[in-house]
Amino acid sequence: MRADRGHLNAVLHSAKEPSAEQYQRFSQFLTRTYRREVPLKWEEDPSIKEGFQMQVGSDVYDWTLHGRVRQFQDYLRQLRPGQEDIIPLMRQAVDDWDPAVAPEEFGQVLTVDNEIATVGGLTHAQYGEILVFASGVKGMVQDLRRDDLSCILFGDSEEITAGSMVRRTMKTAAMRVGQGFLGRVVDALGIPVDGKGHIEAETHRPIEAPAPGILDRQPVNTPMETGLLTIDSMFPIGRGQRELIIGDRQTGKTAIALDTILNQKGKNVVCVYVAIGQKSSSVAQMVENLRRRGAMDYTCVVSAPAGASAALQYIAPYAGCALAEYFMYQGQDVLIVYDDLSKHAIAYRALSLLLERSPGREAYPGDVFYLHSRLLERAAHLSDERGGGSMTALPIVETQAGDVSAYIPTNIISITDGQIFLESDLFFSGQRPAVNVGLSVSRVGGDAQTKAMKAAAGAIRLELAQYREMEVFTQFSSDLDDATKRQLSYGQGLMRLLRQPQYAPFSHHEQVIILAAAMGHVMQDIPLPQMDGFRSGLTAYVEDQAPDLCRRVDQTGLLAQEDREEIVALAQKYREDFLKQRKRGG
Repeated sequence: MRADRGHLNAVLHSAKEPSAEQYQRFSQFLTRTYRREVPLKWEEDPSIKEGFQMQVGSDVYDWTLHGRVRQFQDYLRQLRPGQEDIIPLMRQAVDDWDPAVAPEEFGQVLTVDNEIATVGGLTHAQYGEILVFASGVKGMVQDLRRDDLSCILFGDSEEITAGSMVRRTMKTAAMRVGQGFLGRVVDALGIPVDGKGHIEAETHRPIEAPAPGILDRQPVNTPMETGLLTIDSMFPIGRGQRELIIGDRQTGKTAIALDTILNQKGKNVVCVYVAIGQKSSSVAQMVENLRRRGAMDYTCVVSAPAGASAALQYIAPYAGCALAEYFMYQGQDVLIVYDDLSKHAIAYRALSLLLERSPGREAYPGDVFYLHSRLLERAAHLSDERGGGSMTALPIVETQAGDVSAYIPTNIISITDGQIFLESDLFFSGQRPAVNVGLSVSRVGGDAQTKAMKAAAGAIRLELAQYREMEVFTQFSSDLDDATKRQLSYGQGLMRLLRQPQYAPFSHHEQVIILAAAMGHVMQDIPLPQMDGFRSGLTAYVEDQAPDLCRRVDQTGLLAQEDREEIVALAQKYREDFLKQRKRGG
């Protein structure tokens, strides 16, 4: 039954004036529907060849041929086809379809400018609802006022003119999801942009969805290995965690995320990479790198490049999250990368200013914290009752001159479970990944580390902290005792050991071998320029001499004391051979 709307008038449009009997039936329908007598006026419309169209306030009852076809199309879309042949399906749909006399609410464009349209007449529209304009462009309601509303546009605003009609869809924004999206590049609306044709979606998921509750979660206790020695040894990431990657421009933030994606090969982890405001050429190059290394088989890329509208950049991370949730709720482990949320916040700020919302700090709107909290809170390790799947989020944030106290960085630091801070000075000195050990932290800690990694890493963070402190105090001093020189040499060796080329993640047993040997001071006397060669040679030597040990570490995640001693003994033997060989070589 329709709600009470004050004074109402009904206008009937048709090619031919209705008879007295038809007038009476219309009046009875209006009285029954709106619980009062509604004055009815007829207006001739020669464009309506068959049927009629009746407008009551903002409600439109479309019983023209075009309106009935659209009703049937909407009905057909709601069916979930279980067979490939569409003909039997359409026959069944025609038999089952019962045309209903239901109103559609239409509004009118009042103004349109810069990706924002103001619409009047839609008295029952809801926040986040999708509207369809006469040109076919879609928009999403963002502001509700007493007499009108504003919506952001997902298409060209030049196709929309003031006075054109707008139709409600009664649906919120949703993302097409399914297994077919793996290996593909799509835009924020789920439309393929890689030239490989249509993607068959299995279902839809709302781009805005509530995060799992406390009872639907379980502790984060399984490692999400990045393959990067620095991170896995000191700042371990767990499946279901949210770990921020933060640093200045061009310090290797994306490289860490891509190495993490590459390291998931063969580990039954689905990866979703969301590119927000990136150059299209950079996204294409990144996709090619992943494809060449076999990572696109389990990865989907959602791209809203710098050339896309602010509206598409705004919804891109939510669309990527909806796709990741599809796999998570099927019991799979998912890794999602948001690159980057700084540009996402800038896009939302632009939309908010166009919507005439009050600006706050740094001109961002007051709800910019909620913008990211409701996104990142959807990352979780689900309880066994909910399937046990997980979504691990790696948001990326760009800082200016290393300022982590800016508005957006502090917001996201407070939302996430830790951060990996990349320092420009370290990066330009050749220390890559340029992780600042002092400012980086993982609040999950050892819970997301295997016992083998924990045993091998030992007190590496403490050793590096002591080295950095000693380095500061001794950089102006030339008179150092032997113990201090040895400590500095050991620290420099550790820092050099943590350097790692891009696209070369280490396996679990390789990391354990390197760390066990390093913490056993085996590499103390290796010259720094030869450290990389020694490290790669050592892992190959231990794999050749003790394959069972490597397999045991990978399968059980444990490192017994005798296994550790065997690694150190093999490393010492390899060091002797390595130094002899280098000495002979000159």
